[in-house]
Amino acid sequence: MSARILDGNELAKQARVELKQEVDDLKAAHGITPGLAVVLVGDDPASMSYVKGKRKAAAEVGIHSQESKFDADMSQADLIAEIERLNADPAVNGILVQLPLPGDLDEEAVLNAVDPDKDADGLHPVNMGRLMRGQEGFLPCTPAGVQQILIRSGIEVAGKHVVIVGRSSLVGRPLANMLTMKADGANATVTICHTGTKDLGYHTRQADILVAVTGFRNTVTADMVKEGAVVIDVGVTRIEDASRKRGWRLVGDVDFDGVKEVASAITPVPGGVGPWTITMLLFNTVLAAKRANDIG
Repeated sequence: MSARILDGNELAKQARVELKQEVDDLKAAHGITPGLAVVLVGDDPASMSYVKGKRKAAAEVGIHSQESKFDADMSQADLIAEIERLNADPAVNGILVQLPLPGDLDEEAVLNAVDPDKDADGLHPVNMGRLMRGQEGFLPCTPAGVQQILIRSGIEVAGKHVVIVGRSSLVGRPLANMLTMKADGANATVTICHTGTKDLGYHTRQADILVAVTGFRNTVTADMVKEGAVVIDVGVTRIEDASRKRGWRLVGDVDFDGVKEVASAITPVPGGVGPWTITMLLFNTVLAAKRANDIG
């Protein structure tokens, strides 16, 4: 068996075509252009690259984006003041604070300063609480991207056993909440594994759908996967590779070459979940614009 490769780039491309049409309709029918503000502190190359990618993706679907860039020695008070300014700006529908923040800046306090109704990342405690209670809010981008990959790939989730390796508040736990909801692309039985889990392989071999979210290379190997399972690799790790011009490459949590011979479907790294994180950021921004203008 050789697994079907779930091409996140292609699936996200299709979704962005749909999103662009939605933005075009908003402009034509209501004169509304959704606006995304990205706050970047410092000059971390990876963060700058991510912001560039988000700006490009926003332009592709017709979202207006703006960037608030500051030096790494910016004070906490000044950063929160900038977020409050963006909260009050009616042209800004979505706000994203690019993480990690440098120095002694308190990430939790900064993220909590974002208006929950402009929380494009879906990480504000209010939106996390809404998710827990099954209420309307903004979904966290990466878990929502995982769910969309499953839905758009025609993979049945209802009634399946999903095992998530990793309990982070950014991905693992919110994804578990989403997949246990009584909704499309959900209604699964979910097990979360973590550093306290004994005999990890025993649990992963029970999975119809296995999601790896640890940030450690080769957390999941072929002997840990049930034949025919669907494997979603969320992890990203940079490793040295002298054969590459840049001297490194990205790998996931899953031993891709081994696991693809056992699984029925698998996401690659890169090109799997990553493109969907940005796509859901754009989706949340458009949704915020519609809600701000009472458009159903």
